[in-house]
Amino acid sequence: MRLYSLPSALLLAGTLMLLAGCASAPRVELYGSPAPSAAAQRTIVITPETRWVNVEGGEVINFVVGDKMFAWDFYVGFTVSHFDLNLVAPPGILQQRVTAYISPDPRYRGPD
Repeated sequence: MRLYSLPSALLLAGTLMLLAGCASAPRVELYGSPAPSAAAQRTIVITPETRWVNVEGGEVINFVVGDKMFAWDFYVGFTVSHFDLNLVAPPGILQQRVTAYISPDPRYRGPD
């Protein structure tokens, strides 16, 4: 059995730490996609006190923040149950963190 030298072990450890520090950003396409406001099924008004919103998978929501708005289609990946709405909102619209909690899309639930 061959033992590795200390420099080799340190090189391997350094490489692994470097790779861990280069983690990729979240894949926004798993969170749905932008939608036209006309397609929205409902509207949610976000105030400075809003910290979370509840939506249903597959739902198109129009978000109103002050005098600005954006719409989002929550056709999300099956592993997504919540995410920070700041990841998908147009830059500068949300001034605080707002978590979107997504219930499963009823079109893909099994029979009760």
